[in-house]
Amino acid sequence: MAEGSTERRRLDAATLERLLEVTRRLARPVDLQTLLGQVIDVAREVLDADRGTVFLYEEETHEFVVSIGTGLDTIRVPADKGFVGECAQSRSIVNVPDCYADPRFNPEVDLRTGYRTNCLLTVPLIDQEDELVGVLQILNKREGSFDSYDEWIAEALAAQCAVALQRARMTEVLVAKERMDRELAVAREIQTGFLPSRMPVLPGHEIAGMGIPAEETGGDMFDVFAHNGSGALILVADATGHGVGPALSATQVRAMLRVAARLDSDLDDALRHVNDQLDQDLASNRFVTAFVGVLDAEKGRVRYHSAGQAPILHFRAATGECVWLGATAPPLGMLSPLMMKDAVNVDLAPGDILAVMTDGVYECADPNDEEFGQEGVARLLAERHADPLQELVQTVQDTVRDHRCGAPPDDDVTVVLLRRNRD
Repeated sequence: MAEGSTERRRLDAATLERLLEVTRRLARPVDLQTLLGQVIDVAREVLDADRGTVFLYEEETHEFVVSIGTGLDTIRVPADKGFVGECAQSRSIVNVPDCYADPRFNPEVDLRTGYRTNCLLTVPLIDQEDELVGVLQILNKREGSFDSYDEWIAEALAAQCAVALQRARMTEVLVAKERMDRELAVAREIQTGFLPSRMPVLPGHEIAGMGIPAEETGGDMFDVFAHNGSGALILVADATGHGVGPALSATQVRAMLRVAARLDSDLDDALRHVNDQLDQDLASNRFVTAFVGVLDAEKGRVRYHSAGQAPILHFRAATGECVWLGATAPPLGMLSPLMMKDAVNVDLAPGDILAVMTDGVYECADPNDEEFGQEGVARLLAERHADPLQELVQTVQDTVRDHRCGAPPDDDVTVVLLRRNRD
């Protein structure tokens, strides 16, 4: 009996030294996949086992994911099924000395891989915050089956592994977020670079615009550039959603319209070609609304098509009246060929304003879910229509922001105003 105790103490000392070495190894900064491999290698070495698998717990799906395992492909396991689920639910070790004699054992993986599982030890991985990180499963002790002493070693090992795995996962999330933030910052810089750096000089007119995305990048885009001598082409586009994907769609519309303008395409033809291309490129649940107007500065007239971008506001300075204009076609990318009404001509009298604003203005809601709406826009223009135009654009943006009462925006907010100067 004394000799057995001495042998046990000697083994304890050796095991303790190995576990301390494990702790040092697991504390090194490595990526998650490398760490998973280290955990399995260490467990096999310390427990003298043939194979091992780490099941990482995904709380969102309530599943375990096998990211790496000796002899196994990546698989997903329900968090409440099998020995792994039993271990996770009870948060205690499951030791099966003879798998094929145990009715709970499912030989499906063995049949698929050709490997025979004789015995297994399944250990919960619980971090310092008492959160389930995953499950470590060790297969086939090289001599005999796993005993209570192996369970004790496995528990000590699992405590170290759980902390290391949780740290690695948190590090990966942080690194991924930082990478995404950098990529979004670059995307926003690129998108902002497509906005007009200065507005064209238009005889007898002034124009101003501003777009503020709901996220780093947005689905709104506006553009104004000189066209047909003293005139200008005006674009306001709004792709469904907000983020990088819609930003690319809106930018694509801008690029195609600029090419069409250089080729001196008719407004109707240009819109049809843009629609046909988007119909091929976009997913079935994606589309782009777009206002495309051509200003004839000599006549003070804007001829426009609006593909689902409405309402359009014509503010008449002489009477203070707001005339609300509708769309002439469905959104771009939904149907091909594009069915259009006749283009609309808007004649601006001195002091009149043509206002094109995206949904982020009209549908902006306060804490009581009351939208800013057409009434809010009409009231604001009636009060401030004589202000310098860029200041008026800023006032619209500020007023919409104040209407949210500090809540984050649900949609991008883009405002473009064209005014005919008074003589």
